Amino acid sequence: MGRDDPWSLKSLDMDELVSKVIEAKKTLGYGRARLVIDSLSAFWLDKPAMARRYSYFLKKVLSKWDFTILATSQYAITTSDAFGFGIEHIADGIIRFRRSVKGGMLRRYILIEKMRQTNHSLVMHEISVVDGKGLVILGPVNRRREDIELPLEVRRKMLKAKRSKEEELEWSA
Repeated sequence: MGRDDPWSLKSLDMDELVSKVIEAKKTLGYGRARLVIDSLSAFWLDKPAMARRYSYFLKKVLSKWDFTILATSQYAITTSDAFGFGIEHIADGIIRFRRSVKGGMLRRYILIEKMRQTNHSLVMHEISVVDGKGLVILGPVNRRREDIELPLEVRRKMLKAKRSKEEELEWSA
């Protein structure tokens, strides 16, 4: 967006996107093609209720044009759930990238959440981006904090119950 060329979008409108892609396909040639959209969730940022409708429209129209589509989408950092509940329903595969800071150092992870008709690893792997090599898989993640630690809400309830019990014991003594 923002550029004045025949392939740039004037707005984040799904109909305009699909029209541009089809126009490009007609101009550049028929046959199989790859399409990358980064980020698809930008199209429903101001209307998340439309996410599923837009996703299905995109797949329905562009699948007839023999595209393999790689689309990025945001997810809610607070819940790790999909943002807008749209593209994950139509996707044949979902590759989730995560990150955390441990000991003051950024660590990156990859998890294959869904891959239709394909066996795939269900284990999260730590990754690194290395100059000249690209994405390098460092190895599986054996344990994560949430694997061994109770959720914060549960810990708070337990602490509150423990304090109440201690206060009760003090009053009865």
